[in-house]
Amino acid sequence: MRLMILSPLALSICLASPLAAAGRPRKAEPATPPAAPALPVDATFLKPLKARAIGPAVMGGRISDVAVDPSDPSTCYVGLAHGGVMKTTDAGASFQPVFDKAGVASIGALAVSPADPKVLWAGTGEANDRNSSGWGKGVFRSTDGGATWAAAGLEASRCIARLAVHPKDATMAYAAAMGDLWTPGGERGLYKTTDGGMSWKAVLTAPAPFGDRVGCGDVVLDPRNPDIVYAALYARRRFPWAFQAGPAATEGRDLGGIFRSTDGGATWTKLTKGLPAGTGRIGLAVSASKPGVVMAVVQSDEGGTVPIMDIMSKAGGTFRSEDGGDTWIRTSPLNPRPFYFSQIRIAPDDDRRIYVLGFGLHVSEDGGATWREDCSEKVHPDLHALAFDPKAPKHLLLGTDGGLYQSHSAGASWEALNRFPAGEYYRIAVDDSAPYRVAGGLQDNRNWVGPSRTFSKDGILNQDWTNLGGGDGFHVLFDPADPGVLFAESQGGSIFRVNLRSGAMKFLRPEPAEGQEAYRFHWASPFLRSRHAKDVLYLAGNRVFKLTDRGERWRPISSDLTTQDPRRTRTSGSGAETFGVIYTLAESPVRAGLLWAGTDDGKVWRTEDEGASWTDLTPNLPAAVKGQWIQRLEAGREPGVAYLVAQAYRTGSYAPLVYRTADGGKSWQGLGAGLAQDQPAHVVKEDPVNPRVLYCGTEGGLFVSLDQGQRWLPLGGLPPVPVDDLAIQAREDDLVIATHGRSLYVLDDLSVLQGLSPEVLDGELHLFAPRPVLARQLLPGNASEEGKAGTFRGTNPPLGATFQIYVKGDTGEDLSLAIKAPDGRPVANLKAAGRAGLQRIAWDLKPTPDLVSEYRGEGSKFVKPGLYTVTVTRGTAKATGSLKVEVAEDLETR
Repeated sequence: MRLMILSPLALSICLASPLAAAGRPRKAEPATPPAAPALPVDATFLKPLKARAIGPAVMGGRISDVAVDPSDPSTCYVGLAHGGVMKTTDAGASFQPVFDKAGVASIGALAVSPADPKVLWAGTGEANDRNSSGWGKGVFRSTDGGATWAAAGLEASRCIARLAVHPKDATMAYAAAMGDLWTPGGERGLYKTTDGGMSWKAVLTAPAPFGDRVGCGDVVLDPRNPDIVYAALYARRRFPWAFQAGPAATEGRDLGGIFRSTDGGATWTKLTKGLPAGTGRIGLAVSASKPGVVMAVVQSDEGGTVPIMDIMSKAGGTFRSEDGGDTWIRTSPLNPRPFYFSQIRIAPDDDRRIYVLGFGLHVSEDGGATWREDCSEKVHPDLHALAFDPKAPKHLLLGTDGGLYQSHSAGASWEALNRFPAGEYYRIAVDDSAPYRVAGGLQDNRNWVGPSRTFSKDGILNQDWTNLGGGDGFHVLFDPADPGVLFAESQGGSIFRVNLRSGAMKFLRPEPAEGQEAYRFHWASPFLRSRHAKDVLYLAGNRVFKLTDRGERWRPISSDLTTQDPRRTRTSGSGAETFGVIYTLAESPVRAGLLWAGTDDGKVWRTEDEGASWTDLTPNLPAAVKGQWIQRLEAGREPGVAYLVAQAYRTGSYAPLVYRTADGGKSWQGLGAGLAQDQPAHVVKEDPVNPRVLYCGTEGGLFVSLDQGQRWLPLGGLPPVPVDDLAIQAREDDLVIATHGRSLYVLDDLSVLQGLSPEVLDGELHLFAPRPVLARQLLPGNASEEGKAGTFRGTNPPLGATFQIYVKGDTGEDLSLAIKAPDGRPVANLKAAGRAGLQRIAWDLKPTPDLVSEYRGEGSKFVKPGLYTVTVTRGTAKATGSLKVEVAEDLETR
């Protein structure tokens, strides 16, 4: 029988050694102290603790914009909705991040200056109006092709939908500022700079008092006369339970539409002849090949709205002008899902070839009169960005919810450029196989499972990951009794069981009997496995459900735990606005039956008897949390301890709301003061060994506290991307990090953080207990340079042992490691710079050259199994420890 689906994963499980499965002996769990002492460490101290990117890149993330260097089309820039900017200089064979030091990851628009292609503009904050859309900090500008960036204004805009740069002046640009998606205010409208972003002037805004609600959704320049500017005003506002656009967001006033300036933005005319009223979002395009041709895709609800999958509007659609906007003709009702798309492009070499982006790519060859849908089965759906190679117009670059694609045939065929990790993870889980597996779900990219490491020189490849199915992916749970069975979740509480050996899939979501009130489930419903009963699963909607018998049997164990606000009624559309549900559920790791539940409408509950009775903790919540979205509850390793994360950005506050209770929810202590106050928190985890150590994922990255939340420090060297979830693999002491924009990272071996204490820091030198290790060789893989081109490779940890060392102060003396065999014979001598702080030093488990004869090939052999003594010295300071080594079968030892 062939194990087709499990091949890389099952192989690693079958080859796992007993040592790898056993791992390092667990330390005793200390009692939580009344107050954790502050430790004298800073961000520099923790800098050597770098997380490794494991991918995957097999699925992409949402792309906001693509910009091509007009002087060198092999160079292009890709703006990610939550992951920064990627750059390629080899036509897509490889990509490098170039925006990670800017301090913000959500990109809305990119533009390369035609006058000086080294000048690159980035507008932050994506313009796709989803519940999960990111926000930004204005405009940034680079003068060296993205190597360095400087803030260039409009920080209060929150979202830049489009940038248009003057073709002959690299310092002149227009920015379409949309404003905050959730609350009124900020910088909204069309802005112009003539000094490279040092100052901006609002040149097109809505009349008072609606300027705080109406932004600019698009801007384009006439390529022949850049003083002719077209812009679209657009009002929008999102609520947790609804979305408003156009007149619905401005008390019925029709303030949007297409505007034209012929004097560089000094004066404006609203273009109306042939266009509908009551407009919402509008996308614009100007022909580069025929003067006067302008096209627009226009949202209008005149005559009524249409269902989400109906791409034909009753009054809106595609419109064409051949006289510079004076008059317009409706060429087609085509207008797919306006708040998410509204993108139209004209081929640079043919004014009749038009592209409209939607669920698929709509192409017209006759100026918009008739359309065909290209690439619906060739690229991932939900298209947001399209750019042309100016020197070869049939070469297209397409950005979707599934990453980046390119076509050299005007869209007849496509290549997925899945060479950079941009996955937008929501939730993850790890198992106990060896190497352990990581599974989780992504925005619009289903659920996946793959290895935390491989034993090949190729690293972790895209083909090492297995797709489990689903739509948008969320929680994935491993079956502890059967490594080939997983439970996964798609939107709306759609849970299912999948057997990787057979491919069998069974859907399991609880459903009420006919005629009973329907259950409500969130887009991302809480779904977890009990730590106390192997066959028990918990799922939450507006009620909490207990599932048994591999998910086949279920029963509710709570009533409706929400405020039961009438706004909870499901909004028409995708289900993403379903409101009034339990959003977070946690089970105590130390007491069976103890559950915590939090809702999106601000309720917090606790049960100690698995739902027989629930205590409403909402009245005890801090003032800043009341009525806000309860993002995450995590149970501590003492029954009365729990951690709460709330989010208030939907009501205008971006502060991280992180709290701890030690008395079962009667009172709460704030822990978020040390975090950046403009970055909401997403998740907090208590270390399973040392409860003083907390890990927090925020909108701006990963942070650790060594003193129970009094002070927070950046951890792992991650880019400033949202960290939506964290998982700790207890056997290995690894922290697995799920980012919403750059896929997965692993921070190997947390023992150094767990073991930091005043006593350790007072000493001159300290060696943390190293993990037991297994000597083995890597499989060859495709080691040729040809095989490496165009392939993403996730990073494996170094083979062998890694020693973690604390060094106090800088003395200028080197660090020496002497390793001796069980019989006292020296086998390795290692050197490192004796710089202050934490250090990680790797050893490949082979004798060092100074202790073997190179002519006898002894340096290529591993040391023998046994318990080795490790001595670290710097000057007169000394620290010792031991390392357990095992050796895989058939390997030569010395």
